[in-house]
Amino acid sequence: MDRFVEFSKILYKTAESLRHPIYDTLRRKHERPEKGFKNRQDIGPTMDSDRVVFKYPRKEDIPEGCLCADMHFHTRYSDSYTTIPHAIALAKKRGVGVAVTDHNLIGGSLEALELAKQEGVFVVPGIEISAWDGPHILVYFYSADEMVEYWKKNTEPYIHKSRWLGIDKGTEWILDSLEDVNCVVSAAHPLGYLAAVKGVQKAINCGRLDKDIAKRFDSYEVICSGMFRNENIKAKKSADEYGLGYTGGSDGHLLHELGRVITINECDDLEGFLNGVKNHTNFVIGKEKNVLHKFQMALTNSSKFALVGLPWSLQRKYQLARYHGTPNYPKGK
Repeated sequence: MDRFVEFSKILYKTAESLRHPIYDTLRRKHERPEKGFKNRQDIGPTMDSDRVVFKYPRKEDIPEGCLCADMHFHTRYSDSYTTIPHAIALAKKRGVGVAVTDHNLIGGSLEALELAKQEGVFVVPGIEISAWDGPHILVYFYSADEMVEYWKKNTEPYIHKSRWLGIDKGTEWILDSLEDVNCVVSAAHPLGYLAAVKGVQKAINCGRLDKDIAKRFDSYEVICSGMFRNENIKAKKSADEYGLGYTGGSDGHLLHELGRVITINECDDLEGFLNGVKNHTNFVIGKEKNVLHKFQMALTNSSKFALVGLPWSLQRKYQLARYHGTPNYPKGK
């Protein structure tokens, strides 16, 4: 076990070393911000189908009278090292809101909501549920109380000791449990990730899930910065095909990623913001990570898994492989 810990520390130090000055120089070269827009009338020409744009968001890209948030961000409560105070401080500095969507856990979201009251930062209560059969499901709630109530009843009892990997229940069961809950349900990185089936649309494409299940979502995450451009474009096309709304988020696991992708809606409160997703009135602005950022994130994830509960994670990986194709984890096995 000590060897795994030492190895994980080396991985994490390697990830941090990527922030060498020459790395930052290359990053600035390839991430030169484009000209923003200052009012709603300026949005249209830069958008793909008017509501989605692939560019780095800036403060001036947020029209007056609008709220915005990075709708997919991870913290130390799951597979990241980012603390909530640091995340909220950066969100305030960048003028964006955030949905802390840790895997299967809501402690980070609750802490963020509490701290946001002091700092005046817009925070969306949320969670990313890792389904037994692969897909990751983003759920945004209209209140913290509703989030806690749902989590205690429908998520906490089915969390494995690995905590962040797939719970004992599959996509269909999770959607059934959300049927009468006051929330917005979005498919995280629908075509993700690489060889793994962590997206609903990918599960549909490979025959793991029926196509009709997509229509049970309120939206697809049409810009996820961890994905490649062609995958995000396909996600948007699929959302349009099913008549779904849009969300966008960084899927950030490193502090500096916060706000790389934002969802914007003309409103003044959480209810109006989430209703904008359901009513298809919101906008998504953001851009994918470059290869160096993707590699850095992968190293961070690996080191966190190695440091926290590696044996349980390996056990869950084994179970997922052994009972591949089952809709839920077969209890008693």
